[in-house]
Amino acid sequence: MIHEILKVGALDCNCSILGDEATRQAIVVDPGDEVGRILEILAQHRLRVTAIVITHAHIDHIGGAQKLKSATGAPVYMNLNDTALQKMLHVQAAWLGMPCPEAVSIDVPAKEGDTLVLGAAEFHMLHTPGHTQGSICLWSPSEKTLIAGDTLFRDGIGRTDLPGGNGKQILESIHIKLMPLPGETVVIPGHGDQTTIEREREHNPFLR
Repeated sequence: MIHEILKVGALDCNCSILGDEATRQAIVVDPGDEVGRILEILAQHRLRVTAIVITHAHIDHIGGAQKLKSATGAPVYMNLNDTALQKMLHVQAAWLGMPCPEAVSIDVPAKEGDTLVLGAAEFHMLHTPGHTQGSICLWSPSEKTLIAGDTLFRDGIGRTDLPGGNGKQILESIHIKLMPLPGETVVIPGHGDQTTIEREREHNPFLR
């Protein structure tokens, strides 16, 4: 499995490019910005995008989705509980003092229990509200990888003081959906360094 992680945009969002060597199909998660760089990586590996997944509708994660969709024709997946945030991109842009990106239409609702297949790997969608109401994570048992969006970080959790955030809810999501995963699962957060489920069980101060 090809897995390239690019830090994109002003807030260094971790954008994941997942590619299957046999089929040359790819999934791109959280193309928040710098779509040109994303397309370069896809071209280097000769990958064709079959799905664009948005873990949540904050501008730094969804901002480049329409550009990538236009360039690749791939459908966009997002949990529809974030529709209100998706429609607030102009407000979010004003908060950050940046131009408003082109709005993207959602092609496929991302729901708990849905699965994306990439070659021999499966990526299971976990609905983990709290950072936003539509936050999702992608878990691949075979790859032992969790793409966690802004739900879980190394030594931290997602902030809950923005619209749609809920402190109690994010802790419930993490304890019920994420902590039971195998300890060796590598966690790719929406920002910052990788970690593992086992490490966060033992060291994350927010989970004690």
